[in-house]
Amino acid sequence: MLRALLLCLPFALLQTPAHAETKVPQSQAEISLGFAPVVKEAAPAVVNIYAKIVRQGRANPFFSDPFFQDFFGGGFNEPRQRVQNSLGSGVILSDDGYVVSNYHVVGTATEIRVVTTDRREFSAQVVLGDKESDIAILRLEDAERLPYLPLRDSDQVEVGELALAIGNPFGVGQTVSSGIISGLARTGTATGNARGYFIQTDAAINPGNSGGALIDVNGDLIGINTSILTRSGGSNGVGFAIPANLVAEFLRQAQAGNDQFVSPWAGISGQHMSADIAESLGMAIPQGVVISNLHPLSPLAEGGLRVGDVVTHVDGDEVNSPAEMNFRMSVAGVGGTSVLTLLRGGTQDEVEVALIPAPDTPSADETTLDDRTVMPGLVISRINPAVIAKMGLRLTETGVVVLDAGRYGGRSGLRVGDVLNSINGNAIAHPNDVTRALTDPGRRVQFELLRGGRSVSLRFRL
Repeated sequence: MLRALLLCLPFALLQTPAHAETKVPQSQAEISLGFAPVVKEAAPAVVNIYAKIVRQGRANPFFSDPFFQDFFGGGFNEPRQRVQNSLGSGVILSDDGYVVSNYHVVGTATEIRVVTTDRREFSAQVVLGDKESDIAILRLEDAERLPYLPLRDSDQVEVGELALAIGNPFGVGQTVSSGIISGLARTGTATGNARGYFIQTDAAINPGNSGGALIDVNGDLIGINTSILTRSGGSNGVGFAIPANLVAEFLRQAQAGNDQFVSPWAGISGQHMSADIAESLGMAIPQGVVISNLHPLSPLAEGGLRVGDVVTHVDGDEVNSPAEMNFRMSVAGVGGTSVLTLLRGGTQDEVEVALIPAPDTPSADETTLDDRTVMPGLVISRINPAVIAKMGLRLTETGVVVLDAGRYGGRSGLRVGDVLNSINGNAIAHPNDVTRALTDPGRRVQFELLRGGRSVSLRFRL
């Protein structure tokens, strides 16, 4: 069974020097050099990353019972900490020490050590990370005049181009593998990442390559190696890299002082254009994204788009999936506008829409229940567009969502992301409703909730 092993991701953009002309080797001497001059120039900007991650061990459920706590003492079942060491790669993006790597390598690390090819070591901190995109921007301490890779416009990359992957597979040391660009615009179907939009390469990528560089024959950064498709755990020649244009936006936000990545919010649900849908709409060729739902606060709705419209391009670039739309808008960045090309009733039109973050309206009113309730520590929030985007909820969700089940809520079966509809028959529309319902509720408590779009009923006795 195929499984995607995450290896790496990143994003960044600097002023890119004039692109060198690509040409065929003109002499036997040039042929004999192979990729050596390119590797010699690019390799110093690719670093090894060693991260220490502390995780809480799982407590024995028997000792959650007060009897065992009293018998063995309160500290007997304290969760044990486990230290995990993570190994990955990174790419220097600026001479003052900004480095990109994968979130799964460094995002939860308590200690990060970065080692360059000339054996210098730096301590580093994550200044901007995004788990869903698996990208992290690091800042090296006391770093200056470092070698870095220029970022190429990844929209200009073509299938068939030669590519080199540089990283630290299996911890054996910096390694270079060669191949070609074998595919573009690969989305979550291939990698398991619903927001993914990747460059595919057959250059060998293995565990430890995470966060390493995918470069072209001129030494420019095309993307950050992030995952592979494999049966065995090793490279089968199907690897994926995050395009440099998205890395650029992450770097821009990190340099601007953001500690969280802010992506434009479309406020829509969309679906791929199938042949059947295309035929029903009178389209000769299936293309674009069909809008199936619009949030009332969506900037696309404000721009005049309606359910049933087909978006074919964003800023002139073709889009054929919701992931591609999300990628194009993310690259454009919050604060500006994008021009969407759409089809409606056989007529093509262009609409300019604002690129805004998900609105925090109405107020989320995040609430943590206290000891006056039967579930102290339960953290809940009212659902609004910002919460929908953060929690990955369906666009139509309303009411109250669980942000942290807490000790007692977790034991009762509640999970993060549960949308509460009612408690003991009382409708839930605001966190205050939850507080009232769980203050002296009687001997029995019944939750009616939505979990992953499915109705769930939880009943327990106090």
